[in-house]
Formats: sequence, structure tokens, C-alpha cells
Amino acid sequence: MRLWVKCYEQCFRDSLGLQRAFRCLSAGRTGRVELRVQNRCCSSVQGEVRVRFAPSPTGFLHLGGLRTALYNYIFAKKYGGVFVLRLEDTDQSRLVPGAAESIEDMLEWAGIPPDESPRQGGPLGPYLQSQRLDLYTQTAQQLVEHGHAYYCFCSPQRLEVLKKEALRAGQTPRYDNRCRHLRPDQVQEKQAQGASHVIRFRLEAGVEPFHDLVFGWSRHEVAQVEGDPVVIKADGFPTYHLANVIDDHYMKISHVLRGSEWLISTSKHLLMYRALGWQPPTFGHLPLLMNKDGSKLSKRQGDIFIQSFQRDGVLPEALLDITTNCGSGFNTNRMGRRIDELVSEFNPSKITTHSALLDLEKLPEFNRIHLQRQIEDEQKCCLLIKDLQQQIQNVYAAEIQDDEVLREAYIKRVLHLRKGHISSLQELVSPTYSYLWVRPSLCSQQVAALTEEACLIASLVQKFVAERGEELSVDQLSKDLKTLAKQTKATKYREVMKLLRLVLSGLQQGPSVAEMMVSLGPAEVRHRFQKLLQLTDVS
Repeated sequence: MRLWVKCYEQCFRDSLGLQRAFRCLSAGRTGRVELRVQNRCCSSVQGEVRVRFAPSPTGFLHLGGLRTALYNYIFAKKYGGVFVLRLEDTDQSRLVPGAAESIEDMLEWAGIPPDESPRQGGPLGPYLQSQRLDLYTQTAQQLVEHGHAYYCFCSPQRLEVLKKEALRAGQTPRYDNRCRHLRPDQVQEKQAQGASHVIRFRLEAGVEPFHDLVFGWSRHEVAQVEGDPVVIKADGFPTYHLANVIDDHYMKISHVLRGSEWLISTSKHLLMYRALGWQPPTFGHLPLLMNKDGSKLSKRQGDIFIQSFQRDGVLPEALLDITTNCGSGFNTNRMGRRIDELVSEFNPSKITTHSALLDLEKLPEFNRIHLQRQIEDEQKCCLLIKDLQQQIQNVYAAEIQDDEVLREAYIKRVLHLRKGHISSLQELVSPTYSYLWVRPSLCSQQVAALTEEACLIASLVQKFVAERGEELSVDQLSKDLKTLAKQTKATKYREVMKLLRLVLSGLQQGPSVAEMMVSLGPAEVRHRFQKLLQLTDVS
């Protein structure tokens, strides 16, 4: 013990500014020993690991929340631990209908499902705070009985006056701790009168420093700058500060990984752990996720909610990839990582204190990479085919003339030809690719504007497609088309290609003519050029 204290004191002195490296043995809550170097924990994590993601269902899951959940999930899987989802729904007035279910839905969609949750259940539930009220009430009463908390009867009107006076004086509003000085008989009298009250926690001076996995040694003397915080509200529900301490203890959370905005509150939470006689978990505060210009991600942006990305065809793998690529905590930093690769490359000692700047303009490129990977994976490609089949029917159901376009083999061929060129499946049902599913309209004026040899060109196409049989290749067709263009008398290669593109797609731009022909297949190509022959015969 003396050695531990001596090492602790030495580490703390170093953390105050000495430049030399140090090493310290520190016993964790599971009795494990960790090696600390330069204020950062760099040893492998030992003992049972339990982490949690604890959002409030006052809104839907957004990118910042997903990133916090992801780091907790990766940490758990890296060290063979458990990832817990706990919903902090104590602010009943702000709950959004459907948000609780949606949060878990989005975690499952993203491929980072919790091991324990309101839906999954688990040995240390319930996982909804609103179902744990008795535990909070009992613990708060324990704090009161031991002199660590007290009843506060100050009215909202008085608190509002305190706030206005502080602002008028240019000070930060804080409670003046008036009720902590009430005598027991005064408290009993007010309770007998049925006076509305809250329970406040006594903040004490002498906060001990704590070691954060990311920010190193930290200490915030909260009693000097804050009034005693409310831990049980007038409606009987706990505030975040008390509830998260109680839940983390009883759910046996070993590591708390949360946003750096909570770093300043951690000393307050540690005072509560000390008052309750509990061993706190290890804390790690993650740097914030910001816009690329350094501004704060805001829910008002609208497009940062996970449901929006899902609706827009963004792959979950791409979303996880971009949110980690812009940050830190990994041995390498490259595009295209799947969740198993993120887990294997994760290194908590490499998480920096710098904010992660997210450039969503790069998201299509991340999605393109992961979409190509899925197309090349036989099992995942089957899922893509089913998804695209549904999208085609939703968009073009009334216009489809041949059900062949809905067949698995046809869609698979299209996907393999377009992989690396498209960033989402939704692109394939846009007007640019409508020719794949619907036969384009064609008029004689368009054809005449390009060439007077349309009939000859159509016949030549019909001939060499028939000669090639059912197996068409882009490379061979590219050569055939150049040979075909040489057989015309007055039409240049460029106009020949324009005519072929017009007949095949009705468009002036798009993939190469050869790729269009391979995508459509020999039978459909012959059908479309037969239509051209019929058009020229009529004209």
C-alpha cells in the first residue's frame, strides 16, 4: 500500500508539469494492475470488461451518439467484454415517442448490437431507468441519513431570483446551498406541511485527482464553482448525476467511455462514489465529433440522424468507417475498414484529445468502397439484389415491360458491371439508369438528326450480337463496335456511338455503349434495335 501511495503521489507531481516519463502501479476495481506511461494507460485491459452506452430517448440516435456507442462496442469486443445499452429516460417531460425503440433499432442496423439492453434483457437489468426508481430513492435516502445529501425546499421562484441576480452581477448562476443548513426539526416541520422538495448532494472540498484514459490526470474542484446539485427531483425521478453513478455500480460497469463534455462532471460523480463507499469505474472521455470546419454537430442540421442515413441508402459499414476514420484510437488510419478490422486495429492509448472533424462530403466515397465489397461478397450480394428488386418495383412497377429485369441473374450482372462506379443502390433506380428497367421511347426525328444510315447500323448490330451468342463481354464488344463503325459510308464513329446510346438508353450520357449492351443482354439488345428497324421502315 505504501508503495502504491508513493507511486500515486509521484505520478500526480509528474502530471502537474514534470517532463520526464514515469511508471506507476495502480490497482483497478477488479484488482488488475495497469502500467501508466506519460499519464496514459497503455497496458492491455485485464479482468471483466463491461461498458455501456446510455443515451436519453429524448431524441433519435445521431452521429455523435453512434460514435460513442461504437467506441464502447469496439472496446468491449477488443477485450472480450460486454456492451450494455441503458436508456436514461428519467426526464419524462422530454421523452420522444418511439425514440427508445429506434435507438436500439439503429444500433442493430449499424451492426453494433448490445449484449444487454431493454430489448435483449440481461442479468443486471432492468435497463430502463424509469424502472429503477426504488433503487434511486433508497440510495438517495442513504445519502441523506449519512449526511451526504439533504432536503431542499427552495421554490422555483426563489431559484429564478438567484439566477437573475447572478447574471446581473456577471456571475455564473449557482445554488447558494441555503437548505443544507436547515436543522432537523425545520426539515421535519416542512415535511409535515407537505412542502414540495428535492434532494441535493453535498459537494465537499478536497476532490481527489483521477486518471482518465484519454485526458490523463484530471481534477475539478466543483464545490468552489457550483452549488449543491439536485439528485432527486420534486417528481421523485433522479437526475443524471445520481442515476448514472448508481446504475454503473449495480450494472458492474468497469469502464465509462463517454463524450468529453462530461469530463468536468466526473469529479462530482467521484464524490458520490466516495460518499456511497463504492469503487468507481475507469473513465475515458472521448473527444467530440465536430463538423469539418470545427463547428459543433447540431441536431438542427437534420441530416445527422442515423435514420436519415439509412433512408438515403448509406451502408452502416460506411457510416462506422467514416466516423472512426476522422478520429483516433487505431493503429492505422485507412478507408474501407469493416467492424472486425476496427476491433483488431483498436488501440485505446492512441485516442487523442483533439476533436474529430467529420467531412460528410466524403461519405459517398466511403459508401462506394463498402458497396463494392458487398457486391463482391456472394452472400451480401444476394441481400443487395433483394433490396434492389424492391426498389425497382417501387419506382418502375407500372412501366416495366419485361419481368426479366427483376430476375436475380440480371440484377447481379448489373451490380457487377457498375461496382466501383456507384455509391448507393438508389443511384440505380434514378433516371440515369432507368434504361436498365424500362425500355426508352424513341422517335424518328432523333434518329434522323444523327444519321441516315440507322437501318444499316441496326442490321449490323443485330448481326454481330447474334454471332456472339449469349455471352457478351465489354472488351470484345468495344472492338466489335469499332469494326461496325468502319462499315458505314457516311456516319462517323462518334455519331454511330450516339445512335447506339440513344437506342439502348434514350440518353446522351452514361456507361459505355459496350457495358450497356452487356447489362441488357443479347435478347434485349436485339429487341431494342428491332424497334429501331421498325421505326425506320415506317418513316
